[in-house]
Amino acid sequence: MPTDIEIARAATLQPITAIAERIGIPEDALHPYGRHIAKVDHAHIRSLEARPEGKLILVTAISPTPAGEGKTTTTVGLGDALNRIGRKTVICLREPSLGPCFGMKGGAAGGGKAQVVPMEAINLHFTGDFHAITSAHSLAAALIDNHVYWGNALDIDLRRVAFRRVLDMNDRALRTITQSLGGVANGFPREDGFDITVASEVMAVFCLARDLADLEARLGRIVVAETRDRKAVTLADLKATGAMTVLLKDALQPNLVQTLEGSPALIHGGPFANIAHGCNSVIATRAGLKLGDYVVTEAGFGADLGAEKFFDIKCRQAGLSPSAVVIVATVRALKMHGGVAKSDLGRENVEALERGFANLARHVENVRRFGAPVVVAVNHFHADTEAEHAALKALCRDRLDVEAITCRHWAEGGAGAEALAHAVTALADSGPAAAPRFAYPDAMPLEAKIRTVAQTLYGAADIQVESKAAAKLAAFEQAGHGHLPVCMAKTQYSFSTDPTLMGAPSGHVVAVRDARLSAGAGFVVAICGEIMTMPGLPKVPAAEGIHLDAEGRIEGLF
Repeated sequence: MPTDIEIARAATLQPITAIAERIGIPEDALHPYGRHIAKVDHAHIRSLEARPEGKLILVTAISPTPAGEGKTTTTVGLGDALNRIGRKTVICLREPSLGPCFGMKGGAAGGGKAQVVPMEAINLHFTGDFHAITSAHSLAAALIDNHVYWGNALDIDLRRVAFRRVLDMNDRALRTITQSLGGVANGFPREDGFDITVASEVMAVFCLARDLADLEARLGRIVVAETRDRKAVTLADLKATGAMTVLLKDALQPNLVQTLEGSPALIHGGPFANIAHGCNSVIATRAGLKLGDYVVTEAGFGADLGAEKFFDIKCRQAGLSPSAVVIVATVRALKMHGGVAKSDLGRENVEALERGFANLARHVENVRRFGAPVVVAVNHFHADTEAEHAALKALCRDRLDVEAITCRHWAEGGAGAEALAHAVTALADSGPAAAPRFAYPDAMPLEAKIRTVAQTLYGAADIQVESKAAAKLAAFEQAGHGHLPVCMAKTQYSFSTDPTLMGAPSGHVVAVRDARLSAGAGFVVAICGEIMTMPGLPKVPAAEGIHLDAEGRIEGLF
């Protein structure tokens, strides 16, 4: 079987104007980046406001394992399948980050015959959105230190600067740094550090903003530091927001590409779900809902992270109501949750599958808490057996009263997900989408919100909030931010904060070691366990295998 990049390279792509025409976007509303990528103009996005909206389908997954689940592949395959059965569908995805591309994960554009293309461009610099976000964030960081250098009229306390720098690359050496060394001309030395760009509050603001005006207003609410008498200093105070918005103006236009089968896809924004809210931009999702009868979008990692934040943060702020949720699972991954080593996954093991089923069961139950109807997509791998698939379908039917559908979109494209498409439309068309039932009310205290998520969705006995985090949460509430939702930053590999604790652990304690205010984005980040907002590279990073061949083509990306 050819590799993903070989499949993508062999495809005949349509001009992006033809893809745009399918969903009613005129050529003069496009800003082309070559023949196969274009940005959709702000003015055209505004012109869609009066149109009715289509139905929103959320794709999420079980807790990820090294065996692979294929959530993005399923999102693309489902979108292709819906278009195959005559439902005008737009796919909405996040943009890949360079850090994982060169680190552990590789590319993030789907796989097999269910990909968005051009794959190399999407996985690398694409249209420069991440560079623009990094630059806007860097401008804000520079303006903070420049303000202090030129007299510090706002009386910023250098010990209480909360706005870290960012870089879209995994670089553990930059997690904590000392800056401005070398003498008076270089400013005032202080401790600082870097996060990865996808953890930047500017990224979160970018993805939650409704338009350019909302973007600038949200940027202005970002709290970057405190004064010596503990008053908040914002980017509006530093007069940074106008220039930052200028840098982000073009980037805020959604990116239009296509799948291998010619389905339109809006790929825009890219916050991680283990350290941020993990959803593509509100602008892209809303545009998709105006342009298509259905929108298929995904939330990052498992449903305990991405889907919870999709409901409690994105739906809460943007007023979205999914008509159906697809939870992606694989026989291989469930056997890993049942205790099977990766090297033994090729052997039939129904007993391990039954043990690992607890992970899927909790995710299904969690999604149902939000009031959305659920279907399970079982992504087929070649070593799976009929007995394993039959057992999984029976478990879903008998224990959860949910339908599980075997999908072969990786090998067959949209044709391999038609059964899933029919099941999704049956759920989505059964009636109007109900407003989500959020995990907690706005009025609940921040610590209680964290405890509620941990106990009801993670199966935890309780939370343990370290003193530093508790003091910050109390300060956020005193400053009037207690109504905000919480964004849980924790490992994606487990319901607990221990990445080795697989399956569906219960009775554990979720350790909250820090908290960050994201007033512009409109949430409070609870940093749990050992999760890092600047990842490191693995022992053998993917970058070591990425290169150009003799003909100048990229090899090793995926």
